[in-house]
Amino acid sequence: MPDSGYPWPISTTRLDNGLRVVVSEDRTAPAVAVNLWYDVGSRHEPSGQTGFAHLFEHLMFEGSLHVAKTEHMKLVQGAGGSLNATTNPDRTNYFETVPAEHLELALWLEADRMGGLVPALTQETLDNQRDVVKNERRQRYENVPYGDAWLRLLPLLYPPGHPYHHATIGSMADLNAADLATFQAFHQTYYAPNNAVLTVVGDTTTEEVVALAEKYFGAIPPRSEIPPAPDGRVVPATGVPMAETVVTDVPAPRVYVAHRTYPFGTPGYDVLTVLATVLGSGRGSRLYQRLADGERIAQPDLVGAYGVDLAHGPAPLIATATARPGVSGERLAAGLAEVVDELATVPVTAAELARAKALLATAWWRQMSTVDGRADALGRYATQFGDPATVAERLPAWLSVTAEQITEAATEVLVADDRVTLTYQPEEKP
Repeated sequence: MPDSGYPWPISTTRLDNGLRVVVSEDRTAPAVAVNLWYDVGSRHEPSGQTGFAHLFEHLMFEGSLHVAKTEHMKLVQGAGGSLNATTNPDRTNYFETVPAEHLELALWLEADRMGGLVPALTQETLDNQRDVVKNERRQRYENVPYGDAWLRLLPLLYPPGHPYHHATIGSMADLNAADLATFQAFHQTYYAPNNAVLTVVGDTTTEEVVALAEKYFGAIPPRSEIPPAPDGRVVPATGVPMAETVVTDVPAPRVYVAHRTYPFGTPGYDVLTVLATVLGSGRGSRLYQRLADGERIAQPDLVGAYGVDLAHGPAPLIATATARPGVSGERLAAGLAEVVDELATVPVTAAELARAKALLATAWWRQMSTVDGRADALGRYATQFGDPATVAERLPAWLSVTAEQITEAATEVLVADDRVTLTYQPEEKP
């Protein structure tokens, strides 16, 4: 397996209006992936406007100047393609994968909603999508067991005023209070060519993509002043552990242990990525071996650990376990904390390290095996680090991590005095 993270050609062109166009040619299949990253996420939302970036993920499919309501989806799927969008604290992205002969269609659609959404945005559409987001909040966060864990963890991990303090779903009160003009202003502020990266990967050429980008995006004016997100790079350690217990309708106790670590893309976070894999990925992980298979206090399929890849502040590392019948939340929390603490005192073995690196390499190449996976990765590295070619650094960075570095990182950031513990306890029923 090659160590290079991206063995395909990459070119970057910047249009006069600031739009960066990244192209990676791959002629192995007659398909292209189009991925548009906007440098706007929930970390950019001013006070009183939480949830705006996520709501625009919905609104951008509801019609633009030359595309009727819901037609964007119908046109892409009618051409044999697939599409979607996602929002997180750092960014919003929109993407399509289509047969190569429909590249122009995909670029025209993306350009029309970048430059032509506001004229087509109506009060009726806004109200409709507000209701959709409310339903999403109920279905994903409020009406499922443990669904609001992320909403609870973020305020415990990040103080008020920090850009990661609130989740992308936002506040329903903020969404309801804002009028149409406020939403239009948000779009005009952030959905600009000089705040975006257009990435195309697949059966095409740089010349073709740049010509089409110039044709459809070139006339969209740049935004002269784009407000930066608040600086969230430093979160002072409090020296006081944070804990919350939620008694609600859940089938069994569940515990989340969380720590602030390093920003995604830094050497420290590369170490934490390997550490998280050792700690909580699969049946060979420490959490599984100790809590599920050894002490048998955690359910086998509901134990794990992972980092959340946030690049503009100390990203969280989260370990979680769900109790077996008869095991209390307190016992589970103690066991979970014990395994996390031992990362600083019990060195990672050569076998653990080799297994973690093999899992990470497999996951990396699984993403790189598709044009849409590569387009998303290139868009990320261009947006967050200024150069899509730095994508090639990630896998070698993971593969170079040592056991000593894992011990050092655990000692530095997985500190009990700066830990967040969230425990769900089942309600006592008559």
